[in-house]
Amino acid sequence: MTTKFNTTRDIARELARKYSTMTHDELDLLEHVLVPMKYAKGEKILTEGQVCRNIMYVAKGLVRQFYFKNDKEVTEHLSVEGGIVMCIESLFKEEPTHLQVEALEPTLIYALPKAKLEEVALHNVNIQILYRKILEESLILSQVHADLVRFESALDRYKKFCRLMPQVVLRSPLIYIANYLQMTPETLSRVRTASLAE
Repeated sequence: MTTKFNTTRDIARELARKYSTMTHDELDLLEHVLVPMKYAKGEKILTEGQVCRNIMYVAKGLVRQFYFKNDKEVTEHLSVEGGIVMCIESLFKEEPTHLQVEALEPTLIYALPKAKLEEVALHNVNIQILYRKILEESLILSQVHADLVRFESALDRYKKFCRLMPQVVLRSPLIYIANYLQMTPETLSRVRTASLAE
């Protein structure tokens, strides 16, 4: 189900609900950190060589994070409404990223600029908690993906992915799903047929 947000305040409330309880004043602070950014389908949100300066909350749309290896695209992350996207190494080292982020649908992102978020978090425990929980969630998702491709069979990989990210499965082009799950489109097609037969 697509969540409808009308204002920056709605996003601040949603982030607080998800990651940390906040007072009215804390919501005001968080609201002033958030920067809405709109992207057309196919538009790059971040390109290789740029420095990632934002934690990005997907309010609407579908986003893919990928990189090139031996001239082939490797999809590292897919995210829909309610998801967080960031290039964590670039964000913390303040160095150019090897990753790219693109909108696969018309997308509305609310950026949390790291510098501004850290400045506010210095004086506010609940915003510190929000920041920490966002980072924890991101690290856990990376680990889940690593374990998925490392330990699971192709069929189990697909079934688990369907459970974890049903909206991504419904909306993302199959080539990116196959790529994310580290299988060929042909294998994904066989696996999908097998999972439907179960």
